[in-house]
Amino acid sequence: MDNDPNQRLEEGDSIEKGRPGPHYVVQSNPQYHFDVHDLDCVQRRLKQRHVQMIAIAGTIGTGLYVGSGGSLASAGPLGALLAYALVGSVAYSSLCSVGEMTIWAPISGTFPHFAARWVDPALGFATGWNYFYNKAIVTATEITAAAILLKYWDTNAPSSRIAGYTALMCALILLINIFGVRFFGESEFAFAIIKLILIIGLLITGLVIDLGGGPTGERIGFRYWKNPGALARAHLEPNHIGWDRFLAILSVIVQAAFSYQAMELVVIAASETVSPRRNIAKAVGRVFWRILVFYILGILMIGMLVASNDPDLLSLQTNNTAAASPFVIAMNRAGIKVLPHIVNACILTSAFSAGNSLLFCSSRVLYGLALRGQAPRFLTYCTKSGLPLYAILTSAAFSLLSFLSVSAGSDQAFVWLVGLSTTGGYTSWFVMNVSYIYFRRGLIAQQYDFTQSSYHNRLQPFIAYWGAGWSLFFTLFAGFEVFWNFDAKTFVIAYINIPLFLILYFGYKFTKKTSLWKPEDMDFVTGIPSPEETEEPEIEPRNIWERIANIIF
Repeated sequence: MDNDPNQRLEEGDSIEKGRPGPHYVVQSNPQYHFDVHDLDCVQRRLKQRHVQMIAIAGTIGTGLYVGSGGSLASAGPLGALLAYALVGSVAYSSLCSVGEMTIWAPISGTFPHFAARWVDPALGFATGWNYFYNKAIVTATEITAAAILLKYWDTNAPSSRIAGYTALMCALILLINIFGVRFFGESEFAFAIIKLILIIGLLITGLVIDLGGGPTGERIGFRYWKNPGALARAHLEPNHIGWDRFLAILSVIVQAAFSYQAMELVVIAASETVSPRRNIAKAVGRVFWRILVFYILGILMIGMLVASNDPDLLSLQTNNTAAASPFVIAMNRAGIKVLPHIVNACILTSAFSAGNSLLFCSSRVLYGLALRGQAPRFLTYCTKSGLPLYAILTSAAFSLLSFLSVSAGSDQAFVWLVGLSTTGGYTSWFVMNVSYIYFRRGLIAQQYDFTQSSYHNRLQPFIAYWGAGWSLFFTLFAGFEVFWNFDAKTFVIAYINIPLFLILYFGYKFTKKTSLWKPEDMDFVTGIPSPEETEEPEIEPRNIWERIANIIF
């Protein structure tokens, strides 16, 4: 259809009515695969409560419960707090950016397709495959973590028994995803409730212990911020204390970023969500407070409870069970004996939930790639109930990599695979923010009133530039420590993902002869359902309990 670059919004027009006027850009070239209505067969089965609790579940995991101990030991209480706050701001920026694009286009393919649609088809291809193998590999690491957590009770388990635990985890995660998105939503809803109860319980317990309410009656306060100090050192620059402390904070960035991974699950599920524009807008809008309450307060609390040079904290860093959790260390010191077992059980469900969510993410991105002709066509197959079965099975095959960690001879290969995915999350955040910047330019050039969308962050585009800049910084400096004591293997593990991403991008670009989209040529219409097609009438709360549920969910 014709496009008039000088057209203006007519009175009464808005995105909520679907289109800004009678003229809009449509890219009819079939090579772009913008209209895949006949192929996309997933169904909207995730309800509001599923989406809201999934948004919480994606931000709370083993990284906070266990991995935070390593962050505290590396950077000190203030250093860990600063690192988690910085990475949290980048994760929030990225989610706001991809959330706004998703609410405009709640379709399969999510942010890799947005990159292809509004930046460059080659960027969408590289991003999609990078995200797929990143999350598929991390699924295996979460399964491994879940199996190891069982050693908290089975301390002398031989390798054969650990292999059995691993096989059980792989089978259960696959079954949950194969039973369908509704069953997936119910399972994540239950896991999220457990996580919420655990983190709130840990924060309250930690506060009681800190104020001297534990069995020993010892009041801790902020003593560990004074001795051994608020900031630890990286021991890379012994003659420059300030620079060395900055490097210590920088070393925590990787661990902090891992803790925030999978926050984007809520937008990846947009094509399978009931009333996606309304429900995802609510979820994205509440993420800031969830990061502040659960992550920032959580890191602040462990910095109050445990010293950064605590011998137990340092000696248990190779132990991935609850014994290495700063919260459990504090409980043991305070004389609390029963709670550590409960904490380990809850952390086990968190690791299992993370693997479950990651398999969902990787399979849906792979399905989206196939819909757009950037992955084998057979992966578009869906069952009658809207389940992308072959995409799930293909993604689940990567979970078998978790068995590499069982064998002593194969564990190094597993370390390499984990290294492959280290910077994958940063790359995804970078692309989300860059895609939003291009998306916004296109909307402005074509005279769309994006401020009338169901969700629009008033800090845009500044937070998108913030997220893109820091994501690029994290990617380039993820393995900075290797430059003080160079080791070729460590260097490759830290940075191998960068050349792989560039190979995917330039390989597709040169093969398909793609180019960056001009703002006036971007397509904001084709294959995108209108609000009338996706949104169901909102049911008003009828009593106090429904009002409370509406606030929570």
